Amino acid sequence: MSQSRLKGSSALVALLAVLALTACGEGDATTSTADVADADPGDVAVISGWVNTLATGDVEGAARYFALPSIAENGPLVIRIRTFEDAVSFNETLPCGAELISAETIGDFTAATFRLLERPGGSCGAGTGGTAATSFLIEEGKIVEWRRVGIGDGDGDGGGGRAT
Repeated sequence: MSQSRLKGSSALVALLAVLALTACGEGDATTSTADVADADPGDVAVISGWVNTLATGDVEGAARYFALPSIAENGPLVIRIRTFEDAVSFNETLPCGAELISAETIGDFTAATFRLLERPGGSCGAGTGGTAATSFLIEEGKIVEWRRVGIGDGDGDGGGGRAT
């Protein structure tokens, strides 16, 4: 494993620890302005662009934010995105739209917390109003890794696929 990957893995572990410690009470936040002071502005621009596009129901537009190849890990599922069609398919699996409520960058990863909402073409159901968190690795303005991380209150299972 390369030194860069080890650094990235250590950063991801640190990021997950921070999220675990700060997740309590996140479900009660009602802010409409995202708390992104501790996040890389370039990463926030990509994450915001992606989530805002998905929230309108534009899964093809949302797919354009993904690098080819890239990886998406949503719970136990790891999806290898090799083509634009794979990226569209992955975005179609996300039944909720979302609003970015916070982001923080640690090492190479930026973790974002979202408030879940209905979106055209989706069916968020019981997840609506809940929160979900995703860790992103972004390179050259594209999502290289999209990984669901351990918070969520939409349906009791960390979002259960009902998130961004």
